[in-house]
Amino acid sequence: MQNIPWRIVGYVCLAFIALVGIGMLMGLVKKKDVNQPCTAMKVVVEGKETFIDQKDISELVKNKFGAVVGKPMIDIPVQQMEESLTELPYVSSAEVHTDMDGVLHIAVQQREVILRVINRDGQEYYIDTKGAKVPVTLKYVPHVLVANGNIAEGYKQALDTIHTQVVKDLVKIVDHVRGDALWENQIVQLYVNDNRDIEIIPRLGTQQLILGDANNLDGKLKRLTIFYKNILPKVGEGAYEKVNVKYDDQIICERKKGWFLDSLQMTMKMN
Repeated sequence: MQNIPWRIVGYVCLAFIALVGIGMLMGLVKKKDVNQPCTAMKVVVEGKETFIDQKDISELVKNKFGAVVGKPMIDIPVQQMEESLTELPYVSSAEVHTDMDGVLHIAVQQREVILRVINRDGQEYYIDTKGAKVPVTLKYVPHVLVANGNIAEGYKQALDTIHTQVVKDLVKIVDHVRGDALWENQIVQLYVNDNRDIEIIPRLGTQQLILGDANNLDGKLKRLTIFYKNILPKVGEGAYEKVNVKYDDQIICERKKGWFLDSLQMTMKMN
């Protein structure tokens, strides 16, 4: 009996008692959670847009699932709520969970749109950062670039993906200039002309700036910068009606009386 490590036995017993206590406590908590009624619903809508707000989410939950406050937590279909919320065209993700105090938490992340398209038939839709189509609403008009003109691609249902090369090029241009202090401010609108060339409508200046497509955007925007810095100060604001940089290594300027190849046009390996 003298060789029995009573101290170790004591520690083992205390650990066993603690584990049993924790198990019983967790069982009581779980039982409380099952029987706990919902005491409140808190909704958080995140994102830079304001297509939807807390009231919209609360009304959707009420209309589809009934009043949740006062309902037993076990009867609240959390997963179904998440699925219903993510079906909304302005929602990119949703998370629904409950806490031990009986509060139902709903967090919704809105989609971020980057372009508004008005096609040649007058149909309008937004395109988000993931390339999905988002419907236009009168409730909220985000401050994004508008593209119009000879655009055939229309809108059939929310969250369709874009499929024509023209619209893909428009999105590529918008993505390219986002965060660019110069061009993000200078581009007011994008326009697709009858030749299916994409034009920039500038904030400053009256010239039509023709990009063509979205290939080699770095080179095209560099040539337009050269036009503004090297050519325009020498010829004056009203000298040219169009400035075309769609062709590699060229700046082609058009007067109202016809085409004119500016003398500063050269291989674009200039300083």
